[in-house]
Amino acid sequence: MHIYLAADHNGYELKEKVKSLLDELGHTHEDKGNTDHDPGDDFPDFAGPAAAAVSADPEKAKAIMVCGSGAGVDIVANKYRGVRSAILFSIEQARAATKDDGLNAIALSSWFVDDEINLDIVKTWLDTEFEEGVKRKERRLGKIAAIEDENMK
Repeated sequence: MHIYLAADHNGYELKEKVKSLLDELGHTHEDKGNTDHDPGDDFPDFAGPAAAAVSADPEKAKAIMVCGSGAGVDIVANKYRGVRSAILFSIEQARAATKDDGLNAIALSSWFVDDEINLDIVKTWLDTEFEEGVKRKERRLGKIAAIEDENMK
C-alpha cells in the first residue's frame, strides 16, 4: 500500500517516526513535506498535496498527516473529493472509524497524543478494513459522495 505523508513543524518529528514504522511494516510512502523542520511553515502547504494524491485515487491511496492539534490537517484533507479523514486519538477510535467510515486518510495530533500511541493508531488503521457488504455503511458512503457532488462543483 502506498501512503502519502504530510506534517508541519509541529508534526515533523512524529512524521519521521511514522516513516520508520511504515518502512518496518513494508509500506511504500511519499513525503509531501515538510521535509525540513521549519518553525515558520504552514500545514495547508503539505496536507493539501497529500490529500490531493488521495483524491486522485481514493480507493487505493492513503495519507497520514500530522500537525499540533490534528485539526488543521484534517480540515484541509476533507476539502478534497473522495478523501475521508478523521483526527484519531485512540486505537479503538482508529478501528471503529475505519471499519464504519472507510478512512483513507488520518490526522494525528503531536500535542495531545503520545508518539507511541500515535504509532499504535497508525498500525491499527493500516490493519483495519472498511466493512464492505454492510448495506448501511455502504449507503452512508454513498450519501457522503452525494454531498461532495452537490458541494464540490
